[in-house]
Amino acid sequence: MRHGGAWLLLAMSFAGCEDAAKRPVQAHAPALEPQQTQQAHAAQGAQAQPMQARALQGGPGTVGNLPLRNLKTQPLISLTPRMPGGIPYLIERVKEKFAAGEANYKAGHLAAARRDFDDAVDWMLESGYDPNSDPKLSELFHQVTDTIYAYELQAFRAGDGFSEAPAVPAPIDEVAEMTFPVDPKLKERAEQAAKSLSHDLPLTVNDVVVSYLNFFQTPRGRAIVETGLRRKGKYDDMIARVLREEGVPQDLIYLAQAESAFQPLALSRAGARGIWQFVQWRGNEYGLKRTWWVDERMDPEKATRAAAQHLRDLYGLFGDWYLAIAAYNCGPGNVQKGVERTGYADFWELYKRNVLPRETKNYVPIILALTLIAKDAAHYGISAEPEQPVETDTVKPGRAIDLRLVAETIDADVATLRTLNPSLLRMATPDDPSFVLHLPKGTAETFSAEIADIPADKWVSWRRHRVESGETLTSIAKKYRVTPGAIAAANDLEAGTGLEAGEKLIIPAARPVEETKSRLVRYRVRRGDTLGGIADQFSVTDGDIRRWNGLKGGKVSRGMVLRIYTVGGAPETRTVKSSVKTRRKKPASVHSSSPAAIGRTATSVVPISLVLGSQA
Repeated sequence: MRHGGAWLLLAMSFAGCEDAAKRPVQAHAPALEPQQTQQAHAAQGAQAQPMQARALQGGPGTVGNLPLRNLKTQPLISLTPRMPGGIPYLIERVKEKFAAGEANYKAGHLAAARRDFDDAVDWMLESGYDPNSDPKLSELFHQVTDTIYAYELQAFRAGDGFSEAPAVPAPIDEVAEMTFPVDPKLKERAEQAAKSLSHDLPLTVNDVVVSYLNFFQTPRGRAIVETGLRRKGKYDDMIARVLREEGVPQDLIYLAQAESAFQPLALSRAGARGIWQFVQWRGNEYGLKRTWWVDERMDPEKATRAAAQHLRDLYGLFGDWYLAIAAYNCGPGNVQKGVERTGYADFWELYKRNVLPRETKNYVPIILALTLIAKDAAHYGISAEPEQPVETDTVKPGRAIDLRLVAETIDADVATLRTLNPSLLRMATPDDPSFVLHLPKGTAETFSAEIADIPADKWVSWRRHRVESGETLTSIAKKYRVTPGAIAAANDLEAGTGLEAGEKLIIPAARPVEETKSRLVRYRVRRGDTLGGIADQFSVTDGDIRRWNGLKGGKVSRGMVLRIYTVGGAPETRTVKSSVKTRRKKPASVHSSSPAAIGRTATSVVPISLVLGSQA
């Protein structure tokens, strides 16, 4: 939300009239600005333009207007008769089913575990008893749903080809709300060390910064720092190049360390994602696309460029890097209001006068503390071996393709492909000719040669299979739920042809029907959730959630149960009416539906799935 500069000139005139003695005592090392940074500052200072926040409209999984009651004012009820035996009997049955689910989960039988967990939750919801009407039932309900949610994060989403990759908590959520004691000796040492460090952002050492230096040397804080420094090596060169190209200070890299510890899948309570923690509408403002298939906020290089441009715009607006960084956290409007209320265009004055959100007050000190440690880790007794950058090949498939097929084609594993392509939300690439797929170094030629054997309109459903010793067409066909004849035809095999271990076969598989169906998820709102964050988690819009639940405003309260319609998931349990050697062959001419159609709502009958908790 960029604004004009008139208010800033007025605020700065007020700031110049205050006695400098009112400012807090602090050691301050001015920035050593590189030439390109100075040029960018001059250009931006003359042409700062207001930023317009644009909310995304529409979104995948839209079901339309549904005749749903308002869950805020009405408890969940059931049209089915109450379960015989009363609440004690219900509790006993649910515990048995939940225990069976946990046993299946620990044994690795994930599909069976999910069915057990779904049954445990559905029995409570369909029993005719309000889960909140009895203390023991309420306690069991929350215990079951919270535990299932934890298991969901660990395994179910990773195992479902059409579910998003599991996110990891953003470190900034853990640290930004804490306060820590100050070690006077540490402050003195930090002040001396800061004077000898090379830097292109100002380095301030005061009690607030030192309190975080103190925390980052505790076992808990040290783990956060070491994780960030270790992962930083993987992205160091790329981020340095992009920051240089955009003409902003190199030390802004430590903002990413504070936000995410350089984890592309980092997700905050408010729904911010990626290394640079963009919320959806801000990412869209800077060209980071979000679709059912891809979220470019989790693309390290694209997100880095967007962050550099956004920070450059904020510096052009405020003329101060600390204020720009604060505005990156809480929005330029909040910083603007603080400046207008106090007459100070100075972060530390806004801090002292308590006009910024608590998280933002701590945000800048956290980044300064991490900068001091990263530039002189040995001085603070911290060491971490940096990861090496990963070299990749890139290809443009031209249309949607299943990552499992890609992995089988180049003899890689799916986990590697997902790591190399963190912006992919699903197990398939988008049907977008411009999409760039990253492959392990040296595999692009193999991919291009072998994928030509499979019709392009089958890339989202057909598979590759490397024959193992003892396998037959019949056993392979059973594994992929196709006929032996279909495999023989796809590979030009004659009747009675034997298979050789190590050879690759094309498997004309069909995508499971349940992967294209909608499912109804009952989501229980938890502390810190926002409507936008919940919508982002399920790849829908906040407008969808408001419509499905009859919400008039944009606020949700802790404990509310929301209906959310998303794609994929467990099979239906009950229905709710609602609006090395490769056989070469010529590509077959087979008609099928477009890959772009995958993921659309295919039916008006949707399954009831888990009651999930917050991602935070």
